[in-house]
Amino acid sequence: MNKRCAPLVIGLLMAVLGACTRKAIPTQSRAEAPKVEDAVNAANLDFRYLSAKAKAQIETGGDKLPNVTLTLRMRKDSLIWLSIAAPVIGEVMRAHITPDSVQVIDRLHREYFAGNFTALRRRFNVPVTFQQVQALLAGNYVAAPAGSSPTVSTEGPLQKVVYQQQALLVEQLLETTRRRVQKLAVKDDSTQLQFTVDFSDFRPLERLPQEFANALLVVIEQPKAKPSSASINFRNVDVDKERLAFPFSVPSDYARKK
Repeated sequence: MNKRCAPLVIGLLMAVLGACTRKAIPTQSRAEAPKVEDAVNAANLDFRYLSAKAKAQIETGGDKLPNVTLTLRMRKDSLIWLSIAAPVIGEVMRAHITPDSVQVIDRLHREYFAGNFTALRRRFNVPVTFQQVQALLAGNYVAAPAGSSPTVSTEGPLQKVVYQQQALLVEQLLETTRRRVQKLAVKDDSTQLQFTVDFSDFRPLERLPQEFANALLVVIEQPKAKPSSASINFRNVDVDKERLAFPFSVPSDYARKK
């Protein structure tokens, strides 16, 4: 098992999440003073508990790493729990994320990280928040930040929403029949970093009218470097089926990573 695997999964997620804003807003109709966002044809998942398992294939620097298994559990707006396991080795990483704290156990290096989103912003150089992590994992549309002027255009079954967020150009492509995000593309003009997330394999959920994207393809491109990617395929996605547990305990002999 390559030791870069677990950190890369988190890094890929954090890079993508930095493009999003704090709150996902479903489209609503207003009789007076309509805003551009009101024209967006999106319907976000609304849940209390969500759980899923996934297989992930990571590629970085031209090397394909062994497949890993992801186990995801979420309690909306309060907690995200993620476990990453590799063949033979077993669990290599576990994360416990709340709006105010981020804790990660790295079992490969017998280390742990305990901090908050401010520390993650410094480490990954992206303005990530808890709400952004939740939005990406649920495949939800994220509205433009206050003061931004998004451009909304519709061609056939697809709707494109584009807006500028500081140095980032954010583009979301929605499939109007499902009213779900099909693609997120972001370009950082200051660093020339580009990344995309493709959502596919939409399937109905048992307890919600919306469909869930069971496949995610994350690609990150930057100057003078080979692209990095993560192909994530979800299975056993359950929403509000049962109250979930979020076990997390740091072994006493693990060193804290600064």
